[in-house]
Amino acid sequence: MSLQTPLAQARGLGSSKNGTEHWIVQRITAVLLLPLTLWFIYFACTLVGAEYAAVRSAVAQPWCAALLAAFLIIVLYHAQLGLQVVIEDYLHVRWLELSALIAVKFIAFFGSIVVLLALARVALGA
Repeated sequence: MSLQTPLAQARGLGSSKNGTEHWIVQRITAVLLLPLTLWFIYFACTLVGAEYAAVRSAVAQPWCAALLAAFLIIVLYHAQLGLQVVIEDYLHVRWLELSALIAVKFIAFFGSIVVLLALARVALGA
């Protein structure tokens, strides 16, 4: 039996300031991905076997380009959030945990830049 109060037992176990926000954002991105994924599957299936010019003209339509950009950015952000949780839960060597977290954030950030530039190139016909 411990003589410490519950507050004293909880001190030093880490911050409880942004865990709820992280959980909520991850759920919001998951909910946003449901209709976007269904749209993307439909969009991709309609373009199977199409020529590059047909794909380019489909992607060049403003709504399609906007939905495709939103889908790709939200996928990368949702993946980064999920990998962050896995890394924080299962990596217990501090330097390795920080290195992995930084690497995942950089990959998601630069991946989103590459995705947007590729989408713009296809949509604008470069």
